[in-house]
Parts: sequence; C-alpha cells; structure tokens
Amino acid sequence: MAEEIESHANEPERDTTSVTRRVRHRTTATRTTRPAVPAKTTPAPSSVRPAVAAAKKPNPVAKPLRSLVILSMVGGMVATVAIPAFAAARPTDEARTIQQMAVDDAQTFVAASDANATELSRESYSATTSEEIEKKKAAEAAAERARLAAQVASSSSSPGVKVDLSMVAPGSGAVRWPLSNFTLGEGFGTRGGAHMGVDMLASGGTPIFAAAAGVVKVSQESYGGYGVAVTIDHVINGQRVGTLYGHMTYGSRQVVAGQTVEAGQIIGLVGSTGRSTANHLHFETYINGSNVDPWAWLQSNAG
Repeated sequence: MAEEIESHANEPERDTTSVTRRVRHRTTATRTTRPAVPAKTTPAPSSVRPAVAAAKKPNPVAKPLRSLVILSMVGGMVATVAIPAFAAARPTDEARTIQQMAVDDAQTFVAASDANATELSRESYSATTSEEIEKKKAAEAAAERARLAAQVASSSSSPGVKVDLSMVAPGSGAVRWPLSNFTLGEGFGTRGGAHMGVDMLASGGTPIFAAAAGVVKVSQESYGGYGVAVTIDHVINGQRVGTLYGHMTYGSRQVVAGQTVEAGQIIGLVGSTGRSTANHLHFETYINGSNVDPWAWLQSNAG
C-alpha cells in the first residue's frame, strides 16, 4: 500500500500562503545577501533626501506677488475712505466773476451795478468838427473869464468894476498891443534911467490886453509902486519873455496867478493906482530876465 504523502505542490495555493512564502523568500534572500553588500554607501537614501528638501523650499515669486496683492488691497481701502471725504470737503458754491457768469450764457448780459436810464440830448454829444470845437472853446473861455471876474471882484478891496469880457486886442499875431487907443508918455530909461517901462496914457477904465499868450505870475491889488498890477510869463520864439501891467483900476483884474491866458485877452482896466498921478498903463518887458525897451519890442513884434 502505497504511502500517501501530502504534497503542497498538489494543493492549490492560497493567497495567504503565497504571500507568506514570498515574504519569507524575500526575507531569506535579504538576510543571505546582507553580508555580500560591500558597504551602506548606496546613493538611494541620499538621493531621496534632497528631493524632499527641494519640495519644501518656498517659491521666490510667491512672496512679491503676495506683497503686491496686499498693497493693492490697502490702496483700495485708502481710496474708498479718502475720496468721499475729499468730495465732501469741497465748497458747493465757488466765487465766480461776472465774466465767468456771462460765458455760461452768451445771450445774457450781466451788469455790475444798477443801470439808470438816461435820456440823451443834443447837448450831451461831444464836439466832433473843428467849428464845434472852436465854439466850445470860446464858450468855456467866456465862462472862465466870468468866473475869474467874480473871484477877483470878491477878493479886491473895492467893488468890482464892470468889464466887457468879449473885448480882445486888435490884430492876429502872437504879440498884440496892450492898449487900442493911447498917447505915448515917458519912455524907457527916462528919469535918470530909473524908468524901466513905457507909459501909455488912456482914459480910466480903458481895457488892457495880454500882449501874448502865457501864464499869469502875479495878480495883486497892491504890488509895490505899481499899485494894482499883473505880470505874465511867455515863451516867444524860444525866448522867455515877461510883461508887466501896472496902475490898473482897483477891482478890475480879470485874471489870477497861475491862470493861462491868450494873446489879446482882457486882463484889467487902466487906472491910477500906486505911484501914479494920472490914468495910464505902465508897461514893462523882460527877455530872459533882463529889462528891454518895451516900446521897441512892441514895434518889432506886435501885429
């Protein structure tokens, strides 16, 4: 009788048995081959360690990107808070000029002050032609003479003398005769050289005219020995010329110091004031500050 021996080769392998056998086989092989390994300097463990370290190293781009995101969020928060505050702080009504207001509406006229309606008349127009200008000048001159006559009369020591202000000296030259009708009296240099003018005898109240255009320097009711007198400064042919008119009637002066006069304009009336014994005009002439013969000067220049 044959002996039956259980053989594991004939039995089907089970999973647990096979796994146990493989494990055992591998364990046995490892134990038998461990002495055969020259050294434990295998590169496998060292090669795994750097890979793990490299996996743990942070990304160099991630940190700047994270900072940029944070800064953007902070900036957004600041803008969200600041912009409404700035808008609330701005004034609602800003000061505007009249020109700026007018620009908004070109059809609108903005006046700086209240306008008053004024009715225009012909008298309010300005003179535009030479004839109108001359008439206007004449009217202004007559009004000025009337005003000055009133001023002189009020400042004189005697009642004012009525004078026809429309009178002018005859002639049309730059130099005029100071009297229209007169008789020649004492001349220049008489009385032993003490008489520095020329005497023109005329009736009291005869008009006296400015010998030339100029500016009145003196106009007084008492001017030393000249009595009531007027002096005028002129510029004639580039020369400084002065004229003096003495012994006028009290209260007859028609000009004041500083006034501008025209050639032939009436300045007073013949009288006998100061050191005088009869009605006459004492007339003197100065050129560049020096006395000259007034009779010779008038004969050479008056016309």
